Amino acid sequence: MSGKNLQSKVAVVTGGTRGIGRAIAARLLAEGAQVAICGMRQNSVDGALDLLSPRDAVFGMVADVSKLEDVRSFVGAVQKRFGAIHILVNNAGAGLFRSVAELTPEEWQRTIGLNLTGVYYCCHEILPIFRQGGGGDVVNISSLAGKNAFAGGAAYNASKFGLNGFSEAMMLDYRNAGVRVSTIMPGSVDTEFGGGHSTSPEREGNSDKNAWKIAPEDIADIVVNVLRMPRRTTVSAVEVRPSRPPGKA
Repeated sequence: MSGKNLQSKVAVVTGGTRGIGRAIAARLLAEGAQVAICGMRQNSVDGALDLLSPRDAVFGMVADVSKLEDVRSFVGAVQKRFGAIHILVNNAGAGLFRSVAELTPEEWQRTIGLNLTGVYYCCHEILPIFRQGGGGDVVNISSLAGKNAFAGGAAYNASKFGLNGFSEAMMLDYRNAGVRVSTIMPGSVDTEFGGGHSTSPEREGNSDKNAWKIAPEDIADIVVNVLRMPRRTTVSAVEVRPSRPPGKA
């Protein structure tokens, strides 16, 4: 795909310590970008930094994106380290799958906080940086659960339906300011999820058992292709599905 050179661009990837987020961070580094990641736990951040290279091009710290103070600290640290931000990939998220009566208010708040409010916080803090720099790219990792509700998905569905609407409205707000907003909506991805901080409801590394699922690296490829598009073009939404799910002819 033609277009954008990512060499020397600075990218923020939330939830970048494992799964889809780490795959995106690795691919952006391979494209020559400088990358900042955040995660919920220090050992996860340290482990991801050990796996990602070159180390001088990657920065990581603990930050809970559902907390505005954490987001502000993270964004400030990224600016101090790299001097600019050109790309924001909102990947951090969690899922708890219960019926409405079984879902606790705390679980509801946590899901909405990570999956939706956290995206708002990150965009709110980074969009002024984009505008000062003449533009930028926001890529929101959503889900097909943002279009298709399912039993037990009240909180998760609500967060992803909300994220899709938020993304479209923000695209309309800033399209004439040089800011592109894209939403990627995967189906089943071979990574860990459910009460954690990733973006797919399956377990990571189950080899042949999960061979039918989308690989995290496939989502990373899509992110890079979206970012490479000429500035005149915005890929506003991408739906991604496994080609041959179990039980389908």
